[in-house]
Amino acid sequence: MYLVSSNEMREMDRLTIESFGLPSRLLMENAGKGATEILFSRFPDLSHQRVGIVAGKGNNGGDGFVIARYLAQRGIDVTVYLLGESHQVKGDAASNLELLAPLNVPLIQIPDRNSFLDHSVGMRHKGLWVDAIFGTGLHLDVTGYYKEIIDFINSLNQPVFSVDIPSGLNPDTGQICGACIQADVTATFAFAKIGHLLYPGSSFTGELEIVDIGIPPFIADQVAPKQTLITEDAVGAILKPRPMDNHKGDTGHLLVIAGSAGKTGAAAMTALSAMRSGAGLVTLGIPESLNSTVETLALEIMTFPLPESGSGIIAESALNAVAAIIPGKKCLAIGPGLGTTEETIRLVCRLIQESRLPMVIDADGLNCLAKQTDILKKARAPLVLTPHPGEMGRLIGASPKEIQKDRIGYARCFAQAHSVYLVLKGARTVVALPNGKVFINPTGNPGMASGGMGDVLTGVIAGLITQGYSPQDSACAGVFLHGLAADMLLERRGPIGYLASEVMHAIPEQIRKVTVGTCSG
Repeated sequence: MYLVSSNEMREMDRLTIESFGLPSRLLMENAGKGATEILFSRFPDLSHQRVGIVAGKGNNGGDGFVIARYLAQRGIDVTVYLLGESHQVKGDAASNLELLAPLNVPLIQIPDRNSFLDHSVGMRHKGLWVDAIFGTGLHLDVTGYYKEIIDFINSLNQPVFSVDIPSGLNPDTGQICGACIQADVTATFAFAKIGHLLYPGSSFTGELEIVDIGIPPFIADQVAPKQTLITEDAVGAILKPRPMDNHKGDTGHLLVIAGSAGKTGAAAMTALSAMRSGAGLVTLGIPESLNSTVETLALEIMTFPLPESGSGIIAESALNAVAAIIPGKKCLAIGPGLGTTEETIRLVCRLIQESRLPMVIDADGLNCLAKQTDILKKARAPLVLTPHPGEMGRLIGASPKEIQKDRIGYARCFAQAHSVYLVLKGARTVVALPNGKVFINPTGNPGMASGGMGDVLTGVIAGLITQGYSPQDSACAGVFLHGLAADMLLERRGPIGYLASEVMHAIPEQIRKVTVGTCSG
């Protein structure tokens, strides 16, 4: 499902009007009418409420005027509060504003702070608010009496219905522009916007409904938005049923290079998670002094002791041993619990430059690249990087807080600049492709904020690549299944306290859930 930026949505509107010939006023009419239908479905006792519509001077306000007209025609007590003066409203919005007078819809003009203060007492008596202030054109911080009005409406603790997007929410980043309406329901037009899905925007959007306003599918495909929401149907289409006569040699052999003293669990979970996602065979390269420990942690995997540097750290000289066991493998996963000594850094860089296997790089594997990301351009095979915001910040020299302000922008830019597949973990994990396309994952919950979750994800993605799925499909399916497993545990166990190993064990059940059948004759 497409997720659109404000510019992409604007271009769809333009093409629909200019190329397809659908008048802009009809688009506004469809938007307002569709939003009204959702308003009635979500608030069935509307006939007993006094509704206030707070409207801006632009097209979002115009949508609000259409809603006011439909409410009035159904006998609803509705008042429009225009944040400006009538003569400032132009175009289609002005035409719809003029239609309110014959219906005797009260219009209160609030062009400044003093006007707002004069009317604020009466505004407190509304039982439901429709927010039609800004729409998707807002990118600057809300200031002045606009901010006061948004804060005022939020303080009333009355239900709020936002038109297209909560006013004050950046449609492209999900960030708050100084102040933002806290909506219970948002009716958006044609497609969900990026800001609806990303946090904190998702928390302000409430329940999201999409209104079909008449934009033809071919127009949407012509614009070809670069963001897509990962859905259960899409993941189900990726995962193919296995023939009945499959054996472990048909389902791939993964090589994992991971672990150091005190971090054998990370290595073991990565390897086992690959098997939970369906990999036929997994060999774990581990520091030789830790080999016996790992053998007891993961009975189903094979281990390969590697030369050490110091106590429990894989040495650069392990490269020859790794090269010797690479034949026959389908993918290489590297990083969890690996350490970041100088020798380890050199080993990681050499593997990136010399291996011809697709690689999944996580955790310490990423930290080893923090000061030399240009190495990524020398890779001989596809690379999937799976940083959390802190690791992403180290890769590009930014703070995690900066990364979180524009998750899609940073992920897309890095993936394109380094020709890698980048999985930026966190709430609404982002999968960015080398061609600039981005996928957003809707699954997962705050209970995943605990150790080992990233190790499991690394194993799941690497396990899918090992089975022959593309890096793109493996990353998208992997993050979806990983989050879905955690969501299942939330329902069964509670919001916190479940473990990464439990998520790992729940992966097969989620694969069954999203696929139709598990084998074919």
